[in-house]
Amino acid sequence: MIEHIQGLSRNQTFLLPNTIEQYVQKDSPAKFIDAYLNKKDMEKLGFTHATPQENGAPSYDPKDLAKLYLYGGINHIRSSRKLERECLLNMEAIWLMKGLTPDFKTIADFRRDNAQAIGALFKEFVAFLKNLSLYGAQRVFIDGCKLKAVNSIDKDFNQKTLAKRIKLMEKSVTRYLEELDATDEREAAEEEQATREVEQQAQGYRVDKLAVLLEKKAKCEELLGKMQKAGQKEVAFTDPECRLMKNRGKIEPCYNVQAAVDAKNHLIVDYKVTNEASDAHQLSSVAISAKETLGVKHIDAVSDNGYFDSLQIKKCQDNGVVPYVAVRRCSSGQGGAVAPGFTADKFLYDKSVDVYVCPAGQNLLPFCSTVSRGMDMRVYRCKKGVCSSCRFFMKGCTKSLFGRKIWRWVHEEVVDEMKQRVRLQPEIMAERKKVAEHPFGTIKRAFGAPYLLLKGLWKVGGEVGLLMIAYNLRRALNIFGVEALIQALVK
Repeated sequence: MIEHIQGLSRNQTFLLPNTIEQYVQKDSPAKFIDAYLNKKDMEKLGFTHATPQENGAPSYDPKDLAKLYLYGGINHIRSSRKLERECLLNMEAIWLMKGLTPDFKTIADFRRDNAQAIGALFKEFVAFLKNLSLYGAQRVFIDGCKLKAVNSIDKDFNQKTLAKRIKLMEKSVTRYLEELDATDEREAAEEEQATREVEQQAQGYRVDKLAVLLEKKAKCEELLGKMQKAGQKEVAFTDPECRLMKNRGKIEPCYNVQAAVDAKNHLIVDYKVTNEASDAHQLSSVAISAKETLGVKHIDAVSDNGYFDSLQIKKCQDNGVVPYVAVRRCSSGQGGAVAPGFTADKFLYDKSVDVYVCPAGQNLLPFCSTVSRGMDMRVYRCKKGVCSSCRFFMKGCTKSLFGRKIWRWVHEEVVDEMKQRVRLQPEIMAERKKVAEHPFGTIKRAFGAPYLLLKGLWKVGGEVGLLMIAYNLRRALNIFGVEALIQALVK
């Protein structure tokens, strides 16, 4: 009978390699991480403790801590405590850190204190990969992703729920006061010393609990007053800067992470972390920043209909970004529900004579000008009596006695041109989903990061930055390989 493969006896003496270098393979990602960060000027990037201090205890070199985080990132190790453990047990990590064993607090503080510098390091790495022609630098796909914050939904309130919580506390206070009164009456009627001692202990417990409750109630009332004064709609107790957002079909306290992804190799060009739940106002800032990061004069930006905002589209156009935004399903254009054939997008604009032509063939002429949501608008409507005599009046089209109105932005031609581009190039929109959602799927699933570890918008920005660098690093390693990337550093 063939026996199983047997391991060595734990009591057997055997010789180890002479150096730790022999434990780390040549194609280990740790080799490139070490070589790349050794070439970086950490002081120029803005990392803390980059220059040794003249007085006090020596600090860790930020290069070493950055190496540890990038190594942990591509190996799906995010926790500072787990990274501390890797420095003791993992041969690659021991080699990378040259035997250094920083404690978890030092590791965590590095990530917390260097959010801006991590962003600068991300841009440096993008520039390095761009020199290797890994970026097409012609088209980026923009998308957003919600990452769960360090805050329970039970500790997130709006003004209404906070007021309700205060009322419940008031009822609890009233109930405890009634219990204390009842206890006082029983004490007066009972004569046995043992019974009185038990009652006094119970009373003391209730008084302590009542004091805690009154303190919580006072804090909630103070917080509600501040919210009402500042016009703040929502507050979170654990992480005050996160917000409730729809995430995977549930409402959770989250941050909204935006990313611009290059079409060529699905590499991230730029990112942004915000606590705004909607994507509607994010397009121009992310797209323009991506264009500047790539160092090009013009770039295409493709996104879904959640980014459809006329002002954002115009701002992109004015700054060298050609937007391709999926068009939202159009409303009635007058605040009331109408038949599908009479929505605002079915009214065709004739630029030569400055009129809208309705589906029934009638002309809507310029009527007046107004301002809506900070946009200069022109209002178009039919001549008096035309709408009321139409066979679709009160049936398929408007029910307004004043007739149908269409609002047009003064720069609407920019949006019209974009809609035309989207119609003529549907393959670009079809490509959007597989490119834009690739990084987020990898980060949340393969990297195991559907949630955040830090609190506060600033700190979360640094945490997300490390995830973005780790994603780009993993993609580059898969495309080029370790040895080729190290050789590129020498050139």
